[in-house]
Amino acid sequence: MKILSAEQIRALDAYTIEHEPISSLDLMERAASVFTDWLTDRFPTALGKVAIFCGPGNNGGDGLVVARLLYQRFYEVSLYLCEIGTSRSADYTANLKRLPPRSNIAVYRIQAEDPLPELDQQHGLIIDAIFGSGLSRPLKGYWASLIEHLNEQHLLRIAIDVPSGLFCDQPSTGVTLQANHSLSFELPKLAFFFPENYRAVGAWATRSIGLNTDFIEQAESPYHYVDRSFAQQLLRPRHKYDHKGTFGHALLVAGSYGKVGAAILATRAALRSGTGLVTLHAPKCAYAILQNSIPEAMVSIDRHEYLISQIPEDLSRYRAIGVGCGMDTHTESKSALESLIHESEVPLVLDADALNIIAQQPELLEQLPTGSILTPHPKEFSRLFGDCANDFERNQLQREKAQRLNIYLLLKGAHSCIATPDGQCYFNSTGNPGMATGGSGDVLTGMITGLLAQGYSPKAAVILGVYLHGLAGDLAVETQLSQEALIASDLIDHLGAAFRFLKT
Repeated sequence: MKILSAEQIRALDAYTIEHEPISSLDLMERAASVFTDWLTDRFPTALGKVAIFCGPGNNGGDGLVVARLLYQRFYEVSLYLCEIGTSRSADYTANLKRLPPRSNIAVYRIQAEDPLPELDQQHGLIIDAIFGSGLSRPLKGYWASLIEHLNEQHLLRIAIDVPSGLFCDQPSTGVTLQANHSLSFELPKLAFFFPENYRAVGAWATRSIGLNTDFIEQAESPYHYVDRSFAQQLLRPRHKYDHKGTFGHALLVAGSYGKVGAAILATRAALRSGTGLVTLHAPKCAYAILQNSIPEAMVSIDRHEYLISQIPEDLSRYRAIGVGCGMDTHTESKSALESLIHESEVPLVLDADALNIIAQQPELLEQLPTGSILTPHPKEFSRLFGDCANDFERNQLQREKAQRLNIYLLLKGAHSCIATPDGQCYFNSTGNPGMATGGSGDVLTGMITGLLAQGYSPKAAVILGVYLHGLAGDLAVETQLSQEALIASDLIDHLGAAFRFLKT
């Protein structure tokens, strides 16, 4: 699914109006009907009165239609018309006239410097339709105070399309409505994917309002949202006469004294991802536990008792190599990583201590094999590339580094983001907060390495690996566990279910 800019969305609206053809007023009616259906499904009793705040533009026009439709469904509606400036959109004006005459919709007009409206305890929902996606500057003065006042109410706040004050495509520097839920029309907004906007956006969803699919397919955007249908296209079928050689040989270089568990998790995940053969290179101290805990894997033993100090001979045996999980950053481990970077003829998957070593020796970034995959969490990203003022700036830096270094750069988070060497950016849709636990990253490294070994391209391996990793976490929570009880091993145990889900 593409993520388009606010300007592209406006062009998409106009194109749909011209080519469907449909009037802008009827398209607004359709959008508001979709929002109303979503709202009433989620809040069938409305938790009391519904207070709808409408600005004078098309977002406010959506709010007016929602007010009429909710009234027709016997919701108790209060309408607050924010008289901002002197202009009114034509569709806003038309829908103001369409409000049912002599209805029980209470209508209040709010002008700048009026006393801020008091909402009584009978109200259950606030619907925000004040500014929408057309805002071009930070909110100030009275209207900023109104938004702050709404944020202080102990009521659920629902945003139509975009919370007021939030910019879709750049950092928001002013006051924003703090929505509990946001429903975006047709496609998600880029701002929804960044942690700094979570308090404004809340839990978000998208619903189609029938905008022109040809326009969306032809529109150019570097931003994409990886949903189930996207991931399904990446999954490769298996054939009757395939064998373990077909699915490749993966090497994992991982573990140190006290961190052998990381190596075990990564290896088990690689095996569960469908790799034909897995070899784990680990310190001597890990030998007995590895042979007992993962009998399906082969073990290559380092000459050092407690840490990685060398790399295996004949790297040509391996179709994919993952390195860093529980590896530590000892001087000898640094030398081993340097040797691996220089000698590998396949892309590397680098995580954890491999990234920490590179952060200490940034010249290694320039020496990575083409198409290598780096998997930092935000702090590791900062150590590698420096701090950023906001998430938009960090995303831009992520994309620039992926292009310049010719690597795949995965920034892990609630919507893990994958930047590619060709400048594209993919946000993941799966996963939950229960996965914020030690070892989850080791599992992901093993999965990506395992998919690479099977012949997936680096791009497909990292996108599919991240999606399946999050999906396994979601299925674990839905079928057996709570988020609080989730541990990294549960992700491995639910990988089979994740693959089955994706195939259906």
